[in-house]
Amino acid sequence: MTDAVTLVRTFAAPQEQVYSLFVTPEYFATWFGTDQVDVPLDTFAMDVRIGGQWRAVMHLPDGTLKHWAGSFLELDAPNRVVFDLTDEPENPDRLPVTATLRPTDGGTELALVQPTPGWPAEGRAALEQGYNAFLDSMDRLLQRLPA
Repeated sequence: MTDAVTLVRTFAAPQEQVYSLFVTPEYFATWFGTDQVDVPLDTFAMDVRIGGQWRAVMHLPDGTLKHWAGSFLELDAPNRVVFDLTDEPENPDRLPVTATLRPTDGGTELALVQPTPGWPAEGRAALEQGYNAFLDSMDRLLQRLPA
């Protein structure tokens, strides 16, 4: 059994631009919403500093609202962002997500890691599916942004 979900994706974009996806409200709301749900900017707030909070409301296709909250734990532009998140904003128990970026020939490699201590296989699989949707959304967004 593994104690973390790790996903690695390479984007055809500069490292600084990939980093900006995590710290620019318009970009974060776009990829966090994916193509399946909407995260309106008027429901999104972000204080980009260590200890700063962020919040978002996902509007799911069935009309359900999902409230998200998190904080920035580490900001090392353009190399690393560590943040936490939860869809239970009142719950203080949150696991960190570490995004590590490194330049590659013609792009940037992004590694996302989230601990999953004691999670069942189904929970890890759902998390991996969700993060893959985020990464797909990031890729589409980067293709639309000016280089």
